[in-house]
Amino acid sequence: MSDHQASYPIATMCRLLGVSPSGYHAWVKRQPSRRAETDAALTADIRAAHAASHGTYGAPRIHAELAVKGIRVGRKRVARLMRQAGVAGVSRRRFVTTTVKGDRRQAPDLVERDFTADGPDRLWVADITYIPTWSGFLYLAVVLDAYSRRIVGWSMATTLASQLVLDALDMALQTRRPQGVIHHSDQGSQYTSIEFGQRCRDAGVRPSMGSVGDAYDNAMCESFFATLECELLARSRFRTPAEARSAVFSFVEGFYNPRRRHSSIGYLSPIEYERRHQAGNVVAGAHQPAAVLAAVKDKPFGRPQEAAVLDRRCARRPHHRAGRDGRMAPPGAEPKNISTQEGSMPSNHTA
Repeated sequence: MSDHQASYPIATMCRLLGVSPSGYHAWVKRQPSRRAETDAALTADIRAAHAASHGTYGAPRIHAELAVKGIRVGRKRVARLMRQAGVAGVSRRRFVTTTVKGDRRQAPDLVERDFTADGPDRLWVADITYIPTWSGFLYLAVVLDAYSRRIVGWSMATTLASQLVLDALDMALQTRRPQGVIHHSDQGSQYTSIEFGQRCRDAGVRPSMGSVGDAYDNAMCESFFATLECELLARSRFRTPAEARSAVFSFVEGFYNPRRRHSSIGYLSPIEYERRHQAGNVVAGAHQPAAVLAAVKDKPFGRPQEAAVLDRRCARRPHHRAGRDGRMAPPGAEPKNISTQEGSMPSNHTA
């Protein structure tokens, strides 16, 4: 009514809407309620926290950010105010892998999909991804500490040479100086190279590799790349590799390691979580494995069996499988190679 009062009389609009003119004028002059004033202040704090996260945080992390500032508010209220203000976090899209199997000898799998660690520098996970630019690809290799989710080593180059992963490992070794750490990766040709194996032996690093074509065997590093894709790459376009290099550096060292909150470590940043670990102030039960799978290595066609399910609330339920090879069957399809006795079974039998 206020927006159209220049075109239509207030009395006419009130009659059409079934509102009394006196009630409308009283509502206009009425002061905002205490709840409305509190919501307005909270909305300002939510916008500030959302902007500080580069527009990536959703309601759970915004709620944790407000709790650190001493603002006590429910998560559902935060979600409601974010919807009303048009503020939302980013969502992930499908990730494309770049693993190429080498013809050299592979290291054994020392992790068996158990990405838990009792402390820093016990288990590192590593992988390579690509960053598209207008003038070609930029390749990124990272080394991630499984305990705190901190990126302890990284390297970027325009080629997929073995030096890419060697530089990332050297950075991790120089900054952390571990003793007997496990370095887990896929079976890419860079990690199975002679140079990389020799560098691991010289530094006392225990190499570990998962199976080929199975993202579950390196799920923790794939999770970081999904975060990078969702919160940076999908929202940016880079003209040159140098521009992409600067953006990735700012994301990793300026946001992800020191400030980005992780639900698996009690909504703390990796650096803060390590600082509390050193001080002995880590909250019991705060560390929750982000992608811990059952130790199943006999996986037909590189897919996990029914026993290998994600250890999180968002995990999918195990699918029913049909057919001799254990592949997925479309709805309503009949199993192949079915015997005569099986054909006489009731129609409500599930394969």
